[in-house]
Amino acid sequence: MAEFKKQNEWLEWGKAFIIAIILAFILRTFIFATSIVEGDSMYPALEDGERIVLNKIVYLLSDPERGDIVIIQHPQKNYVKRVIGLPNETIEVIDHKLYINGVEQKDTFVDKYNALLTGNFGPIQLPDDSYFVMGDNRAISKDSRNGLGLIKRSEIIGRSEFIIYPFSEWEVTR
Repeated sequence: MAEFKKQNEWLEWGKAFIIAIILAFILRTFIFATSIVEGDSMYPALEDGERIVLNKIVYLLSDPERGDIVIIQHPQKNYVKRVIGLPNETIEVIDHKLYINGVEQKDTFVDKYNALLTGNFGPIQLPDDSYFVMGDNRAISKDSRNGLGLIKRSEIIGRSEFIIYPFSEWEVTR
């Protein structure tokens, strides 16, 4: 009887271990993942080398919103950028000021220096299912203005939720 009880205990531990592995796989694949920020295009919101947690399920339930920091999947590599323009909007930068549908926007994501580095652009009308993204460090950012182009909804794989490393930088990024 004791041998049966010990065998049953090992079986229960084995089941718990397998369930934990499956659960971790599901969480990592479909809900949350981590990513390392490469480069300074999102400075000061995100810095080179920081590790962020991205929420993969949020965009199964809703669409990206202006201001979201998103992870974009491209064939060469993934990019971290901020959503500026939404589908069917007209984006334009005139004299370092951002206009959406002809209305000047308070560009709170960039400091005055970076705002001055945002050259004239547009106007460009975004089609359905396309987003306009820019880095917060406008002078060096490869984004919808210069290289990435408009971003399809299917290319946005998650939203940055918070910084987890370095530990001294823990903060919510939304």
